[in-house]
Amino acid sequence: MNIPNTNLTRVVIIGSGFGGLQVAIKLNKKLFQIVLIDKNNYHTFQPLLYQVATFGLEPDSIAKSIRTIINKYDNFFLRLAKVYFINKINKIIYSNIGELYYDYLIIATGSKTNFFGKKKIEKFSFPMKNIGEALNLRNCILHNFEYALSIKKKINFVIVGGGPTGVELAGSLAELKHYILPRDYPELDFSKIKIHLIQATEKLLDGMSKDSSNIALKYMNKMGVNVWLNNPVIDFDGKTIFTKKVKFKSYNVIWAAGVKGAIIKGLGEKYLVNNRIIVDVYNKVQGISNLFAIGDVAIIKGDEEYPNGHPMVALPAIQQGIHLALNFNRFFFKKKIKPFKFKNKGSMAIIGRNKAVCDFYNFTLSGFSAWIIWMFIHLIKIVGFRNKLLTLINWMTQYKNYNKSISILIRPSVKYNKFIN
Repeated sequence: MNIPNTNLTRVVIIGSGFGGLQVAIKLNKKLFQIVLIDKNNYHTFQPLLYQVATFGLEPDSIAKSIRTIINKYDNFFLRLAKVYFINKINKIIYSNIGELYYDYLIIATGSKTNFFGKKKIEKFSFPMKNIGEALNLRNCILHNFEYALSIKKKINFVIVGGGPTGVELAGSLAELKHYILPRDYPELDFSKIKIHLIQATEKLLDGMSKDSSNIALKYMNKMGVNVWLNNPVIDFDGKTIFTKKVKFKSYNVIWAAGVKGAIIKGLGEKYLVNNRIIVDVYNKVQGISNLFAIGDVAIIKGDEEYPNGHPMVALPAIQQGIHLALNFNRFFFKKKIKPFKFKNKGSMAIIGRNKAVCDFYNFTLSGFSAWIIWMFIHLIKIVGFRNKLLTLINWMTQYKNYNKSISILIRPSVKYNKFIN
């Protein structure tokens, strides 16, 4: 990998997501040589991927070049690579660009879409875990409307998964249908466009309060989204989606039904549970002194409030990344390291314009106030001033004009010839 030798302790971090980026930035660059490895040279603000998919934001609004972040630091190296094996005995990682020795290894590979072993669903549906997938979905949506002008058929959009991603996508599509696209496609009969949201359990937003779930369902119904609760998906053959209660003809199935840890080979099954790496309260892999894991890919044993692991969202990953870096710095100076304790600051989901739900400790907010809080929290968490500014300008313009001007096809869709039902 062409990393210079040094007398400094080498810390290798795999993954530049929320956790990996935080630990890389917070580590003391005078004490450690830091090597950050990722498949991409940018950090993605994943909570806003759905806005890229529904042409509310361009990709560069939620992606930040890692090199612009690290170029001010010494002893900090970035390599674009895919790590495929970890030799924990000899402390070597193997990748598509070569191998590298480490003194300490931090695994922050995040999560990937969980299709629960359903191969046909994986083949035919649209996931949305990265910018490329969001752009595929964006092109899918636009191609539907372009081809619907010449082929008068019903269009079904089916979103599987009633968590925050599914709810946010359904709400955004509903707003496109009612307020945005009729201006661009006045010839279309938008009554023939149906949006279905399928949830396997008996309520939306499972991780949130019952009040928030009920409010979200009320919003969905008001916006014309057909919500199917307690209705697990059985299969999808590319044309028809089969569920417990009903089947739909659709080529446009968006899979937002869950994620699983992105595991690298070499650890062994005894270090894993539910496809996540078992770590202690110091984020150390149990039984291996120089190997750590943070974020979605890790499950901390010992937290009584979260016996099944912390939520696979940004906040725990950010907190773990900062905490682990500070522990590394403390350890170097022979100070006592501290156990990790997740500080749950609440959860939230946006449904549409002036519509959101927020859970904070013992109370729930909804409507305009929750929408403002959602916008503010997400804006301040975006990495980079330029990205914050671009996002804010887009949001302000769209709110004032009730318009989304980024509805352009920038590349052929991977499934463009199969869109119309």
